[in-house]
Amino acid sequence: MSSAATSGKATGGQLEERLDLTNETTQKIAQATSLLQTADSPTATAAALTAALSLLSAHEKKCRTGNDTPSLLLVCQTMLTLARDGDASSSKQVLRDTLQQLATRRSQKSKAISCMVETVLPWIVEADGYTPLSGEECPLDVEARDALIQAVRSIAEGKMYLEAEFARMSRSRAILLEGEGDVAEAANVLGEVHVETYGSLSKREKVEFVLEQMRLNLMRKDYVRAHIVSNKIKKSTLEEEGMASLKVKYYSLLASYYQQHDRDALELAKCFHAIYGTFTGVMASDKTGGSSKNGGGGENVMAAEETMGWKEALTNTVVFLCLSEYSNEVKDMMERIRLDPRLEKIVECRDTIKAFLKNEIMHYPLPHQTTLESIPAFSTATLSPDLVTPGNNQPDETLRSHWHTTFHTRIIQHNLRVISMYYRRIHLSRLSQLLSLPSAEAESHISQMVSSGSLYAKIDRPKDIVRFSKKRSEEEVLSDWASDIKQLLGLVEETSYLIQKENMVQSH
Repeated sequence: MSSAATSGKATGGQLEERLDLTNETTQKIAQATSLLQTADSPTATAAALTAALSLLSAHEKKCRTGNDTPSLLLVCQTMLTLARDGDASSSKQVLRDTLQQLATRRSQKSKAISCMVETVLPWIVEADGYTPLSGEECPLDVEARDALIQAVRSIAEGKMYLEAEFARMSRSRAILLEGEGDVAEAANVLGEVHVETYGSLSKREKVEFVLEQMRLNLMRKDYVRAHIVSNKIKKSTLEEEGMASLKVKYYSLLASYYQQHDRDALELAKCFHAIYGTFTGVMASDKTGGSSKNGGGGENVMAAEETMGWKEALTNTVVFLCLSEYSNEVKDMMERIRLDPRLEKIVECRDTIKAFLKNEIMHYPLPHQTTLESIPAFSTATLSPDLVTPGNNQPDETLRSHWHTTFHTRIIQHNLRVISMYYRRIHLSRLSQLLSLPSAEAESHISQMVSSGSLYAKIDRPKDIVRFSKKRSEEEVLSDWASDIKQLLGLVEETSYLIQKENMVQSH
């Protein structure tokens, strides 16, 4: 009979009885280890492993019921280590069975389960917690590693104290599935994890996880879910220090969404402008030697800049801003970009922005239009390096044709706005001549702008006249006349006062 020390029985439900089994635990572990060391053949090793695990399993129950948590943790760690080293099979089925049995024991301590998971993780993933080990670094075969990742994920599921491990194992599982070519299932695995509600993960790790969800949903072309997931990230979070590389990745993925699904030129311009702002912020921080809001992660951003530098980001911003339908927001953004001193280094962008801001008719094609339409973003649906695969980074002629037609349309709309500023009435034939379009096509563009509310116009087909000014009612004319008379009388009164004042000054 063992002479284990005790902390006393529970009285009044205030304390749990706790046994001190330290000495006995040391003896049992030594006994189990010696059983494996004395085995001299594979058959003997298998039998010794079974005997050792049975011995420690009985002692584990004693530690668990005796509330000796330190001894319990040590026994569980030893059982897993013996199961890993003593099982000669490539599948390591004994290790998985031991882990599963220990984790599902009745009234198993949460500390014990956490300890077992922490013990197993270095055998299957790298230091980041989610990248599967490979090559010589992994003590297990690929099949055993993959099965153990799934086993740990199953154990951690639904346990709040293991939510971080569940999220990381889900990401590991997604990496394995993606490597097998099953992107849809990988996206489903990550989609089951609502990482934004987890309190044990850092803010950066949460953002990385959500970005991975976005990437997988875009790869399987689930655009609705990708957009929903993108809303989980607050823009203010990306502006914090150390988030620069994640900000670039986020807006690159978001740009791919708008390019592939919505084809929203204004949103694309905003995404590229945010990327441009991140690059310039990091470069300014590097020059001053200080740290800016986005200064952290500068090395990663500069590495990303090799793929998409600030010049390319600014060029993309200007191009998609010109492709956007005219609005006060678009005009304001153009004005702000025109004042950027870096724009002077990109002549074609500078001249194009100035042309769109001038109240003058532009001739199609623009002088630099061929150069602007040759940028990769004009014809490539995949705008994020994280989405590039060998077959999806080829130019898309349908996309190129869409943006080319849109460019022409925006120039025509600009010219119509300019003409409406200088003409109250104009013959449709003369308007078509100014626009360098057939009359039917010019009429079609006018109709579209009137329908969208961006232009007021009426076409008198029998007389071949387009009116750009509203016909005012009698009340409006009378109101304007009264206002003009009031201003005139005010000027007369002020003039009379000044004359009288001057006369009085001269008389004295």
